[in-house]
Amino acid sequence: MSYLDNILFAVLLILGGGYFASNVKKLIRNIKLGAAVNRYDNPKERWKNMAMIALGQSKMVKRPIAGILHIVVYAGFIIINIEVLEIIIDGLFGTHRVFSFLGVTYNILIGSFEILAFLVLVAVIVFWLRRNIIKIKRLVHGDLKGWPKSDGNIILYFEMVLMTLFLVMNAADFHLQYVPGGYSHYTQAGSFPISQFIAPLFDGMSNHSVEIIDRAAWWLHITGILLFLNYLYFSKHLHILLAFPNTYFANLNPQGKFNNLESVTTEVKLMMDPNADPFAAAPVDENAVPAKFGASEATDLNWVQLLNAYTCTECGRCTSSCPANITGKKLSPRKIMMDTRDRMEEIGKNIDKNKGTFVEDGKTLLNDYITAEELWACTSCNACVEECPVNISPLSIIIDMRRYLVMEQSAAPTELNNMMTNIENNGAPWQYNQMDRLNWKDE
Repeated sequence: MSYLDNILFAVLLILGGGYFASNVKKLIRNIKLGAAVNRYDNPKERWKNMAMIALGQSKMVKRPIAGILHIVVYAGFIIINIEVLEIIIDGLFGTHRVFSFLGVTYNILIGSFEILAFLVLVAVIVFWLRRNIIKIKRLVHGDLKGWPKSDGNIILYFEMVLMTLFLVMNAADFHLQYVPGGYSHYTQAGSFPISQFIAPLFDGMSNHSVEIIDRAAWWLHITGILLFLNYLYFSKHLHILLAFPNTYFANLNPQGKFNNLESVTTEVKLMMDPNADPFAAAPVDENAVPAKFGASEATDLNWVQLLNAYTCTECGRCTSSCPANITGKKLSPRKIMMDTRDRMEEIGKNIDKNKGTFVEDGKTLLNDYITAEELWACTSCNACVEECPVNISPLSIIIDMRRYLVMEQSAAPTELNNMMTNIENNGAPWQYNQMDRLNWKDE
C-alpha cells in the first residue's frame, strides 16, 4: 500500500465512523424522549437475561430451523469481524496480515473465519429462499410492505456480497503466497480451508492481475463493512446492537402483571381511606400541564418502550402467534412496534429540521399510525411477549394506549363501558345488585 492508499483508507474510516457516531447520537436522543422508568434494579438478573437471550440466543432456538441458521450468521458476524481489526491496522499502516506473527494461532483463526464465512453464506441463501421462494407466511405478511419488505432482502444481499468478497480476497492472497520464488510482500501466512478451492480460478492469470483482484476485493470488503455499519440505523438489523441493552432493561415482572398509574393509585387510596385529607397534598402549580393518563403519542411512552421499538427485528414471530391476528383481526404486534419506531423517526426528523425543537405536525401515534380497532383487538394474552426473541413487549404499548382511550377520551367499547358502570354501581361486572351475587348457589 502506498501512502496515498493509507490516507484514503483513513479518510474512509473517519467518514464511515463519524456518520455512524452521528446516527448513534440521534438514536440515543430519540429514545431519551420517552418518559422516565426505573430499569436498573436487580442487575444480577438483568445480566443473566442479556447473557442467555441476547448473547446465548436461547429464545431463537424455540423455532429450530430459523434459530440454528441465525446462530450461524450471528456467530459469523461476531467472529469474522475480529479480522476487521487486522484490516484496519493494515489499511492505516500499509502492512499486510499484521497478525501473522501469531503463527499456528493465526492459521487457526483464519481457517475458522473461512469456515464460518462459508456457513454464513449457506445460511443467508437459505434465509433468502425462505423469504422469496418458500415464502414463509410471517415473512410475507400484509404488514410487511414497502421498505420493511425490501429491507430484509437488502441485508441478505449485503451479507452474501461481504462473505463472497472475504473468500475471494483470501483466495487471491493464497494464490500469490505460493507463487514460485515468492511475489511481492505475499508471505505464507494463514490457513485457507475454503478459499484454496477458489484459488485455482486464478491459474493462468498474471500475478499482477491476481493482485488487482486481491486489492479490489479488500477495498470493497472494508467499504462494504462500513456501508453495512451505517445502513444498520435505517434497518431492522439495528437489533444487532440494541438486542443487548434491550434484554438487559426488559421488564422482570411476571408476564400479565401490569404497572399501576401512580396518579390513579393515589386517588383510590384517598377514596378508600376515610381519614385521608385530600387537601393535605403539596400545593398544585396552576400553570403546570396536567399529567396525561396513558399514551396517545410515541413520546408519552417510556424510554424502554421506545428502545423496544428500535430493537424490533421484524421477524414476525409475535404476529404469527397472536390469536387476534390468527382469527383475522386487524391487530399485528409487529406493526405496533414498526409504527412506534416510524413515528419516533418522524419526530426526530422534525426536531432536526427545527433546530432541536419539535414543531406540532398535526399527527399522533394514535389514529395516524395505530388505530383503536387494532388496540381493542388485543386479548392481553402475552403471546407476543413470550415469542419475541429479544424480549420486546408490544403489549405494554397497547395497554398504555388503551389507558389513554379509556381515561382521557372515554372511548372504550360499549361492552367495557357497561362492565365498568356495573363495577361502579354494583361492585361487580354483572348487572345486578350486590345482595344477589350469591343467588347462583341456590339454583
